[in-house]
Order: sequence, then C-alpha cells, then structure tokens
Amino acid sequence: MELGGKEIMEKKEYFILQFKMISRQLRKQGIHPALGVALAIVSFVLVSDYIFSQTEFAKYIVILTALSLLVKVSEIKRNDFLKIVFGDKRSRQIRVVENVLISMPFIILLLFHLAYLESMALLAVSIILAFYTFKNTNNYSLPTPFSKKPFEFTVGFRNTFLIFPLAYILTIIAISINNMNLGIFSMLLVFLVSLSFYVKPENEYYVWCHSFEPAKFIFEKIKTATFYSALLVLPITISLILFYPLNAVMILSFTAIGFAFLWTMILVKYSAYPNAMNLPEGILIALCINFPPLLLALIPFFYLKAINKLKVLLK
Repeated sequence: MELGGKEIMEKKEYFILQFKMISRQLRKQGIHPALGVALAIVSFVLVSDYIFSQTEFAKYIVILTALSLLVKVSEIKRNDFLKIVFGDKRSRQIRVVENVLISMPFIILLLFHLAYLESMALLAVSIILAFYTFKNTNNYSLPTPFSKKPFEFTVGFRNTFLIFPLAYILTIIAISINNMNLGIFSMLLVFLVSLSFYVKPENEYYVWCHSFEPAKFIFEKIKTATFYSALLVLPITISLILFYPLNAVMILSFTAIGFAFLWTMILVKYSAYPNAMNLPEGILIALCINFPPLLLALIPFFYLKAINKLKVLLK
C-alpha cells in the first residue's frame, strides 16, 4: 500500500508540474493562468460551434485535431525521458491518463453533437496511442516552398505543415457542398497559422546582424511575410473566386483583412521586442477581430513603437 501510495504521489506531482509549466508560460505572456484557461475554453467552444454549423464533416475535423495533439505528445524523446524518470509501467500509466485528458474536450464535444461512435473510437485510440511512440529524430528536413531567408516561415511551416493540407481539403469540401463560409474559414485558418509564426521573439542576434535601419528591417519582414503567406493562401482565394464570382469582393476583403492582421502581428512582435507580446497587445488584437477597421489605427501605432524598440539594436 505504501509503495502504491508513493506511485500515486509521483504521478500526481508530474501533472502538477505540467500545470505549473503551462501557468509559467502564460504568465510570461502577461496572461493570468485562470484567464488563459477561460479564454481557451471560450475559444474552443466558439470555434467548434462554428465548424459544426458549417459542415457535416465537422466530427472528422475534431477527431483529426485531437489525434494531431496525441501524436505530438507521443514523440520518442519525450517518452524516453518519462521511462527514465518513472520506469516503463508508471510511464505508460501517465501516458494513458495524459492522452485521455487531452482527448476529453474533443470527446465531450462529439458527445454533445450526438457522435457517440466517434467519441468512443477517439477514447479507444487515445488509450492505444499511449503504448506507442513516434520517432521524430532523423536527418530528413521537410521541403518547404520557402527559402532560408524567412526563418519564421521555414520553421513554422515544418512545425505546422499538416494544417495546410487540412485547409485545402476543407476548401475542396466547401466547394463540393456549396458552402462558401467554410471556404472562408479555411482561408482564415491559413492566415491564423501564419500569424503564429510571429508570436515568439527570436534571439537578439538575429535582429542585430542585419545592416538595415529599423524602418527598412520592418519593411523587409512585412514584404517577406506577405509574399510567402500569399503562396499559402492564394490557392484558396482564387478557388473561391472561381466558384463564387458573385462574392469576389467579399472573398478579397477577407483576404485583405488577413494580410492586415499578419502585418499587425509583425509590428506587435517588434513593438514589444525583445520581450514577448503581453496581455494588452493581445486584447487589442482580439478587439480587431470583432472590429477590423481598428487595424487602421493600430498599424501606425505599433509601427512607431516597433521602430523605437529596434533603434537599440539597429542603427
């Protein structure tokens, strides 16, 4: 009994440690953990409700998203570390609990939408995956449509590449079921992933080594981001215009708004540099989602802040 109690305490301490690490990351971003959890829940509910309202394939999108997260925590190096610390038996038990916790929001969502078979299948797969690991340590580098110059896109694309085929598949589905809104969602999904490439600030050396003045540095960053994000998003935009020519103005408007958010994200990143963007910036961006014209005021505001921040490193 004493040994069993010790094992339970060790597992409990592991999950407490994981929670503290997540809380620490949120605090570094200027977000209180309770607020971060609340925002995550609200975002999850709103996004899932939108997906289920737009397509009959929503349950498969939910399952695919859950599986992508489960595969990520099944990486071999991570699990080798768990085995070293806890041993084979306890590491498997931790993996099972962890996988179930990760998949539970998606299972509850599927149950809410009466997808009983799919929810049970997801639960079973999440438990089975706890007994497998996926090797991610090889010398193969995923080819990208980008040069090494825009490291944000090269690194970001390799970390999130599965989302892009998903977005293109959603576009095909949207056209096949005559649902333009789902196609717009696919386009915005690509923009959202591109925005995520600029969330984390790079090492100061990678800014200092440029011979540009601050204004030129910002211009080059925006020019590169615009060109490479266009490579990813224009196939969706052009497809939607071809099949919905009467809605071309609306489609182009959403595309323009996506680029405006991308530019704003870059400016926000360097307005807080070398620190990460914090809660006030996040709130302003969130307000822009509900009222995009606000971007017209925020872009010059963050541009001036970014110039002042970069003057320390770029002269």
